[in-house]
Amino acid sequence: MRRLTISLDEPLAEEFDSLVDTLGYGNRSEAYRDLLRKELEERRVRGGGAPFCVANVSYVYNHHKRELSSRLAAIQHDHHDLVLATTHAHLDHHDCIETVLLRGPTAKVVELAESIVAETGVRHGKINLIPVDIDIRHARQGGLHITVHPKS
Repeated sequence: MRRLTISLDEPLAEEFDSLVDTLGYGNRSEAYRDLLRKELEERRVRGGGAPFCVANVSYVYNHHKRELSSRLAAIQHDHHDLVLATTHAHLDHHDCIETVLLRGPTAKVVELAESIVAETGVRHGKINLIPVDIDIRHARQGGLHITVHPKS
């Protein structure tokens, strides 16, 4: 591990220490590493330096809305090559929350995630994208072995 030293003016240092405490980090280094990873990942995605990613798409919707549940399921089935898993929970009599885990080429994952969040009736949609390196190899029994490594 490489050690870096940074200098901050007093107000910024105090605000950073407050953030570290609020977020529950054990030390400044962990908080700084996470902030740095987030910035690097966002730059990779914007700059085209992240050809593959994994993503988490979370959203709330009213399952009584006109065939919305069916439309969301159809979207996921139409992109079965990108969808790893879906978690569904009931918030109340009307509202559900779903989380869809995606993996694949960044452009396709972003397009799918944005289409889910933009579906009429979906509320509070959030997309968390993590650039990764993907290694695809053929397994001994003829299947595929896929290894995913986060970039930072």
